[in-house]
Amino acid sequence: MSTNYAFIGAGNMAKAMIGGILSSGLAAPDCVTASNPSAPKLDALKEEFGIRTIQQGNAKAAAQADVLVLSVKPYLYETVIAEIRDVVKPETIVVMIAAGQTLSANETRFGKPVKLVRVMPNTPALVGEAMSAVCFNANITPEDRTIVMAMLNSFGKAEEVPEKLMDAVTGVSGSSPAYVYMFIEAMADAAVLHGMPRKQAYTFAAQSVLGSAKMVLETGMHPGELKDNVCSPGGTTIEAVASLEASGLRSAVIDAIDTCVKKSQEMSK
Repeated sequence: MSTNYAFIGAGNMAKAMIGGILSSGLAAPDCVTASNPSAPKLDALKEEFGIRTIQQGNAKAAAQADVLVLSVKPYLYETVIAEIRDVVKPETIVVMIAAGQTLSANETRFGKPVKLVRVMPNTPALVGEAMSAVCFNANITPEDRTIVMAMLNSFGKAEEVPEKLMDAVTGVSGSSPAYVYMFIEAMADAAVLHGMPRKQAYTFAAQSVLGSAKMVLETGMHPGELKDNVCSPGGTTIEAVASLEASGLRSAVIDAIDTCVKKSQEMSK
Protein backbone atom coordinates (compact mmCIF):
# COMPACT_ATOMS: atom_id res chain seq x y z
CA MET A 1 0.00 0.00 0.00
CA SER A 2 1.28 3.47 -0.90
CA THR A 3 2.30 5.87 1.84
CA ASN A 4 0.38 9.16 1.84
CA TYR A 5 2.51 12.20 2.70
CA ALA A 6 0.98 15.51 3.75
CA PHE A 7 2.65 18.85 4.40
CA ILE A 8 1.18 21.64 6.45
CA GLY A 9 3.11 24.63 5.16
CA ALA A 10 4.45 25.10 1.64
CA GLY A 11 7.75 26.92 2.09
CA ASN A 12 11.24 26.09 0.85
CA MET A 13 11.82 23.15 3.18
CA ALA A 14 8.51 21.54 2.26
CA LYS A 15 9.42 22.02 -1.41
CA ALA A 16 12.79 20.36 -0.88
CA MET A 17 11.29 17.42 0.96
CA ILE A 18 8.54 16.93 -1.62
CA GLY A 19 11.12 17.00 -4.40
CA GLY A 20 13.17 14.33 -2.64
CA ILE A 21 10.19 12.09 -1.96
CA LEU A 22 9.08 12.20 -5.59
CA SER A 23 12.51 11.97 -7.25
CA SER A 24 13.46 8.97 -5.11
CA GLY A 25 10.25 7.14 -5.96
CA LEU A 26 8.97 6.97 -2.37
CA ALA A 27 5.58 8.23 -3.53
CA ALA A 28 3.72 9.28 -6.66
CA PRO A 29 2.48 12.88 -6.93
CA ASP A 30 -1.11 11.85 -6.13
CA CYS A 31 0.10 10.50 -2.76
CA VAL A 32 1.49 13.88 -1.68
CA THR A 33 -0.68 16.73 -0.37
CA ALA A 34 0.24 20.25 0.70
CA SER A 35 -1.89 22.65 2.71
CA ASN A 36 -1.12 26.36 3.01
CA PRO A 37 -2.96 29.69 3.36
CA SER A 38 -1.16 31.07 0.29
CA ALA A 39 -2.65 30.06 -3.06
CA PRO A 40 0.40 31.19 -5.09
CA LYS A 41 2.72 28.90 -3.10
CA LEU A 42 0.37 25.96 -3.57
CA ASP A 43 -0.03 26.71 -7.28
CA ALA A 44 3.76 26.73 -7.68
CA LEU A 45 4.09 23.33 -5.97
CA LYS A 46 1.26 21.86 -8.03
CA GLU A 47 2.77 23.15 -11.27
CA GLU A 48 6.26 21.87 -10.48
CA PHE A 49 5.41 18.51 -8.91
CA GLY A 50 1.80 17.69 -9.83
CA ILE A 51 0.86 17.05 -6.20
CA ARG A 52 -2.50 17.61 -4.53
CA THR A 53 -3.01 20.95 -2.81
CA ILE A 54 -5.55 22.30 -0.34
CA GLN A 55 -5.83 25.96 0.58
CA GLN A 56 -6.73 26.48 4.25
CA GLY A 57 -7.16 22.70 4.57
CA ASN A 58 -4.89 21.65 7.43
CA ALA A 59 -7.39 19.32 9.07
CA LYS A 60 -8.28 17.63 5.79
CA ALA A 61 -4.61 17.11 4.90
CA ALA A 62 -3.83 15.74 8.37
CA ALA A 63 -6.77 13.33 8.34
CA GLN A 64 -5.57 11.51 5.23
CA ALA A 65 -1.85 11.42 6.02
CA ASP A 66 0.30 8.44 6.87
CA VAL A 67 3.26 10.81 7.29
CA LEU A 68 2.37 14.36 8.29
CA VAL A 69 5.09 17.04 8.13
CA LEU A 70 4.52 20.21 10.14
CA SER A 71 6.47 22.66 7.98
CA VAL A 72 5.44 25.88 9.70
CA LYS A 73 7.20 28.47 11.86
CA PRO A 74 7.73 27.48 15.51
CA TYR A 75 5.25 30.05 16.85
CA LEU A 76 2.46 28.47 14.76
CA TYR A 77 2.80 24.97 16.23
CA GLU A 78 0.32 25.50 19.06
CA THR A 79 -2.33 26.88 16.67
CA VAL A 80 -1.82 24.22 14.00
CA ILE A 81 -1.83 21.30 16.43
CA ALA A 82 -5.05 22.57 18.03
CA GLU A 83 -6.55 22.56 14.54
CA ILE A 84 -5.50 19.02 13.58
CA ARG A 85 -5.15 16.98 16.79
CA ASP A 86 -8.66 15.50 16.70
CA VAL A 87 -8.28 14.17 13.15
CA VAL A 88 -4.73 12.77 13.24
CA LYS A 89 -4.94 8.97 13.10
CA PRO A 90 -3.18 6.89 15.79
CA GLU A 91 -0.92 5.34 13.15
CA THR A 92 0.07 8.66 11.53
CA ILE A 93 3.72 9.67 11.88
CA VAL A 94 3.94 13.38 12.69
CA VAL A 95 7.24 14.98 11.68
CA MET A 96 8.25 18.32 13.22
CA ILE A 97 10.94 20.38 11.49
CA ALA A 98 10.85 23.62 13.52
CA ALA A 99 13.66 24.76 15.80
CA GLY A 100 13.00 24.59 19.52
CA GLN A 101 9.95 22.32 19.26
CA THR A 102 10.53 19.46 21.71
CA LEU A 103 8.87 16.06 21.64
CA SER A 104 7.42 16.43 25.14
CA ALA A 105 5.93 19.88 24.55
CA ASN A 106 4.12 18.75 21.44
CA GLU A 107 2.96 15.45 22.94
CA THR A 108 1.21 17.64 25.52
CA ARG A 109 -0.32 19.79 22.79
CA PHE A 110 -1.81 16.74 21.06
CA GLY A 111 -3.26 15.54 24.33
CA LYS A 112 -3.31 11.91 23.18
CA PRO A 113 -0.81 9.21 22.19
CA VAL A 114 0.85 10.28 18.95
CA LYS A 115 3.84 9.15 16.91
CA LEU A 116 6.18 12.14 16.96
CA VAL A 117 9.47 12.72 15.15
CA ARG A 118 11.69 15.76 15.63
CA VAL A 119 13.93 16.68 12.71
CA MET A 120 16.51 19.42 12.21
CA PRO A 121 17.31 19.69 8.48
CA ASN A 122 19.21 22.53 6.82
CA THR A 123 18.80 24.63 3.69
CA PRO A 124 21.08 22.56 1.40
CA ALA A 125 17.99 20.34 1.24
CA LEU A 126 17.03 22.62 -1.66
CA VAL A 127 19.80 21.03 -3.76
CA GLY A 128 19.40 17.52 -2.35
CA GLU A 129 22.33 17.84 0.08
CA ALA A 130 20.70 18.37 3.50
CA MET A 131 22.20 17.19 6.74
CA SER A 132 19.30 16.22 8.98
CA ALA A 133 19.29 15.11 12.60
CA VAL A 134 16.32 13.10 13.83
CA CYS A 135 14.97 11.77 17.11
CA PHE A 136 11.84 9.77 17.86
CA ASN A 137 9.36 9.51 20.69
CA ALA A 138 8.50 6.21 22.38
CA ASN A 139 5.53 5.50 20.10
CA ILE A 140 7.61 5.18 16.94
CA THR A 141 8.12 1.60 15.73
CA PRO A 142 11.11 0.20 13.81
CA GLU A 143 8.94 0.25 10.68
CA ASP A 144 8.13 3.91 11.29
CA ARG A 145 11.85 4.66 11.64
CA THR A 146 12.52 3.06 8.27
CA ILE A 147 9.87 5.21 6.60
CA VAL A 148 11.16 8.42 8.18
CA MET A 149 14.83 7.75 7.44
CA ALA A 150 14.03 6.93 3.81
CA MET A 151 12.20 10.25 3.50
CA LEU A 152 15.05 12.22 5.07
CA ASN A 153 17.73 10.48 3.01
CA SER A 154 15.80 11.32 -0.16
CA PHE A 155 17.01 14.93 0.03
CA GLY A 156 20.41 14.51 1.68
CA LYS A 157 21.89 12.63 4.60
CA ALA A 158 20.29 11.92 7.98
CA GLU A 159 21.43 10.51 11.30
CA GLU A 160 19.57 9.72 14.52
CA VAL A 161 20.71 11.62 17.61
CA PRO A 162 19.40 11.83 21.18
CA GLU A 163 17.10 14.82 21.61
CA LYS A 164 19.52 16.43 24.08
CA LEU A 165 21.93 17.00 21.15
CA MET A 166 19.42 18.88 18.99
CA ASP A 167 20.73 22.26 20.13
CA ALA A 168 24.26 21.19 19.19
CA VAL A 169 22.91 20.08 15.81
CA THR A 170 21.44 23.55 15.30
CA GLY A 171 24.90 25.04 15.76
CA VAL A 172 26.94 22.60 13.69
CA SER A 173 24.56 21.95 10.77
CA GLY A 174 21.23 23.77 11.08
CA SER A 175 22.76 27.26 11.05
CA SER A 176 26.19 26.47 9.64
CA PRO A 177 25.39 27.05 5.94
CA ALA A 178 25.44 30.75 6.80
CA TYR A 179 28.98 30.45 8.18
CA VAL A 180 30.11 28.57 5.09
CA TYR A 181 28.59 31.19 2.78
CA MET A 182 30.54 33.86 4.66
CA PHE A 183 33.74 31.83 4.21
CA ILE A 184 33.09 31.40 0.47
CA GLU A 185 32.37 35.10 0.10
CA ALA A 186 35.56 36.04 1.95
CA MET A 187 37.68 33.71 -0.20
CA ALA A 188 36.11 35.15 -3.35
CA ASP A 189 36.74 38.70 -2.12
CA ALA A 190 40.42 37.85 -1.72
CA ALA A 191 40.57 36.45 -5.26
CA VAL A 192 38.88 39.60 -6.60
CA LEU A 193 41.47 41.66 -4.73
CA HIS A 194 44.09 39.89 -6.82
CA GLY A 195 42.31 40.45 -10.14
CA MET A 196 39.94 37.51 -10.59
CA PRO A 197 36.45 38.35 -11.94
CA ARG A 198 33.78 38.13 -9.21
CA LYS A 199 31.67 35.36 -10.81
CA GLN A 200 34.71 33.21 -11.46
CA ALA A 201 35.96 33.79 -7.92
CA TYR A 202 32.71 32.46 -6.45
CA THR A 203 32.95 29.37 -8.65
CA PHE A 204 36.52 28.62 -7.58
CA ALA A 205 35.75 29.19 -3.89
CA ALA A 206 32.46 27.28 -3.81
CA GLN A 207 33.75 24.28 -5.77
CA SER A 208 36.78 24.08 -3.50
CA VAL A 209 34.53 23.95 -0.42
CA LEU A 210 32.31 21.33 -2.06
CA GLY A 211 35.26 19.15 -3.05
CA SER A 212 36.91 19.48 0.35
CA ALA A 213 33.70 18.43 2.11
CA LYS A 214 33.43 15.38 -0.16
CA MET A 215 36.99 14.43 0.71
CA VAL A 216 36.11 14.38 4.42
CA LEU A 217 32.94 12.34 3.87
CA GLU A 218 34.23 9.89 1.28
CA THR A 219 37.77 9.18 2.49
CA GLY A 220 36.92 8.95 6.18
CA MET A 221 40.21 10.71 6.93
CA HIS A 222 40.53 13.19 9.78
CA PRO A 223 40.20 16.81 8.56
CA GLY A 224 43.55 17.58 10.18
CA GLU A 225 45.25 14.85 8.16
CA LEU A 226 43.67 16.11 4.94
CA LYS A 227 44.87 19.62 5.81
CA ASP A 228 48.39 18.33 6.45
CA ASN A 229 48.41 16.64 3.05
CA VAL A 230 47.95 20.03 1.35
CA CYS A 231 50.59 21.83 3.45
CA SER A 232 53.98 21.30 1.83
CA PRO A 233 56.98 22.32 3.98
CA GLY A 234 57.75 26.00 3.41
CA GLY A 235 54.94 26.25 0.87
CA THR A 236 52.10 28.63 0.14
CA THR A 237 49.39 26.69 1.97
CA ILE A 238 51.15 26.46 5.32
CA GLU A 239 51.77 30.22 5.15
CA ALA A 240 48.02 30.75 4.71
CA VAL A 241 47.19 28.27 7.50
CA ALA A 242 49.59 30.07 9.85
CA SER A 243 47.86 33.36 9.05
CA LEU A 244 44.42 31.86 9.77
CA GLU A 245 45.67 30.49 13.08
CA ALA A 246 47.14 33.87 14.02
CA SER A 247 43.78 35.50 13.23
CA GLY A 248 41.93 33.05 15.47
CA LEU A 249 39.86 31.21 12.86
CA ARG A 250 39.27 28.13 15.03
CA SER A 251 38.31 30.07 18.15
CA ALA A 252 36.02 32.37 16.13
CA VAL A 253 34.16 29.37 14.66
CA ILE A 254 33.89 27.63 18.04
CA ASP A 255 32.61 30.83 19.68
CA ALA A 256 30.03 31.35 16.92
CA ILE A 257 28.65 27.83 17.20
CA ASP A 258 28.64 28.05 21.01
CA THR A 259 26.59 31.26 20.76
CA CYS A 260 24.20 29.59 18.31
CA VAL A 261 23.74 26.55 20.54
CA LYS A 262 23.01 28.70 23.59
CA LYS A 263 20.38 30.66 21.63
CA SER A 264 18.80 27.38 20.54
CA GLN A 265 18.73 26.20 24.16
CA GLU A 266 16.88 29.38 25.15
CA MET A 267 14.30 28.79 22.39
CA SER A 268 13.71 25.22 23.60
CA LYS A 269 12.74 26.29 27.14
